[in-house]
Amino acid sequence: MKIIEKTSLVLFSILILIISVIFSLLIFGWLDIKIFEDAIIGIMQNSVSSNIILGLNTVFILLAIKCIFFSSNTKGKNEYKNGILLENADGKLLITRETIENLVNNVVKGFDTAEDISTRIELNKDNTIEVYVNLSVRENAVIKELSTNLQTKIKNTIKKTSDLEVKGVNIKVKNVEPVKENVAQ
Repeated sequence: MKIIEKTSLVLFSILILIISVIFSLLIFGWLDIKIFEDAIIGIMQNSVSSNIILGLNTVFILLAIKCIFFSSNTKGKNEYKNGILLENADGKLLITRETIENLVNNVVKGFDTAEDISTRIELNKDNTIEVYVNLSVRENAVIKELSTNLQTKIKNTIKKTSDLEVKGVNIKVKNVEPVKENVAQ
């Protein structure tokens, strides 16, 4: 919920609570109705306070109409913040961030010179993806060639498997690992 809606809901709830408590106390006879009658007459005769009350009433009426007839869709949006929702005539498909990360990790693992992979996916509102890959490479890797091949392969794989557009594939080489030699005994 937006901050304005939350604040107005809290104020509205406090107002209803106060009115309910006052009416309950009046019904049980613990408060004298004459006190409230004098206070209401005093407020209504003062033009400044009556204008303030009129403004508050208008705001509460509008908020009540909004809450009754217009629902907030923030729940549905939050539900899909960790993935991309695709809809067609047959139904809905949610492709989660983890699915795309696993797909990218599998592509990177297919390259012999890439090791120690971590992936982060950013999802944009227009159903495009930005991929961030951190990896270590073996010392015999040609980093420029490896990164170009990875970027192309990741983009093509995501497009082929999910039909989603990849805005960019950003690769960060964090370390160069020595080649592991097999020791024959």
